[in-house]
Amino acid sequence: MTRELFGTDGVRGTANSFPMTAEMALMLGAAVGRHFRREHGGVHRVVIGKDTRLSGYMFENALTAGLTSTGMNVLLLGPVPTPAVGLLTPSMRADLGIMISASHNPAIDNGIKFFGPDGFKLSDAVEAEIERLVQEGVRPSEPQNIGRAKRIDDGRFRYQERVKSTLPHGLRLDGMKVVVDCANGAAYRTAPEVLWELGADVIPVGTAPNGLNINADCGSTKPQVAAETVVAHGAHVGICLDGDADRIILIDETGQVADGDQFMALIASRWAAEDRLKGGTLVSTVMSNLGLERFLQDKGLRLERTRVGDRYVVEAMRAGGWNLGGEQSGHIVMTDYATTGDGLMAGLQFLCEMVRTGKPASALSRSFVPVPQMLKNVRYANGETPLEAAPVKSAIAEAEAQLDGKGRLLIRKSGTEPLIRVMAECEDEGLLSEVVDGIVAEVQAVSA
Repeated sequence: MTRELFGTDGVRGTANSFPMTAEMALMLGAAVGRHFRREHGGVHRVVIGKDTRLSGYMFENALTAGLTSTGMNVLLLGPVPTPAVGLLTPSMRADLGIMISASHNPAIDNGIKFFGPDGFKLSDAVEAEIERLVQEGVRPSEPQNIGRAKRIDDGRFRYQERVKSTLPHGLRLDGMKVVVDCANGAAYRTAPEVLWELGADVIPVGTAPNGLNINADCGSTKPQVAAETVVAHGAHVGICLDGDADRIILIDETGQVADGDQFMALIASRWAAEDRLKGGTLVSTVMSNLGLERFLQDKGLRLERTRVGDRYVVEAMRAGGWNLGGEQSGHIVMTDYATTGDGLMAGLQFLCEMVRTGKPASALSRSFVPVPQMLKNVRYANGETPLEAAPVKSAIAEAEAQLDGKGRLLIRKSGTEPLIRVMAECEDEGLLSEVVDGIVAEVQAVSA
């Protein structure tokens, strides 16, 4: 069956446009409720979290209606980070977890992410079954079996305690000045509170959500303001989260930005030295820099690459028995502690390294020299992908021939937005620009 609803991270799109309508959310709620509801009696629970988007109220209500119609009891967490849903789903013995968020996307977008009873994101097979149920429709429960809804007021506090528990007992951040950019998103209270409780001098950015300013010129995809704040305040480090706080981008004391690859290099080497890195393997996607792979090889470690999407990273980690993975974009997954990417948890691990080693952020966030990499995104109208056009195929083939033995090329359709992502790596920066710009030009031409 063709997947029309689910992308690489749940269902996502512009609010009040297909597939992100109230009607579709209601049908998704009913379908996923029917799929996960046990028919042999007992309590049937689903926990729902959301970020700070205005449309979150609409989707929260629609999902609740669909879920309760199939007999699911709904526990509403309110604004919490995505990893909090992954944590609280098994903790509260729920059958299902749902996060209403479009992550790093602008405020006009929204999305619905699903977690199974184990706290991990759903597989492609389960998503396909839910999509089938949406298309076919589901039978609602008998009137006496309709579910109930209840607000849970302490969900974020439970999550905050879990995050702090990942640090060594007694570790404090006294004397450390930390800029934290919460992207006006789900962690706008959680992240500053955790850092303050651990003793840090906290300088908050992006902590005044109004429903329309999530990720607006702030957060992990736009760290410039946070970088300027670090320098202006003489902070030791900056932590930039995205709208649902499952990503992190680090900023050192000089205002330089470090991506997820640099973080993974640091933690992988540290865990390997402590014999904690299972299988001597780090899992990341095809987007991670070649420099990271070379760094790991020099240390006798290996990089296992997956398709793009943090849930594919997690699936590979679980299949291989590995405990560290992530994405260059800042998803960091540590399955010893969490079931999905957790930006705040990763940030605390970095701060722990600063305390343990006494080294500045700049020394810890530059483990390897990246191979020059260029990524450009080309927006296209929803419909047939430009990658099927003959001129684009020809440009890609020509670029692959030019890079043969000198670098690598990755062209893909975004799973969350109508974008074609054109990425290449090459030591020859002139050739790098030539091949990327050539493909981008052809994609733009056929998309015009």
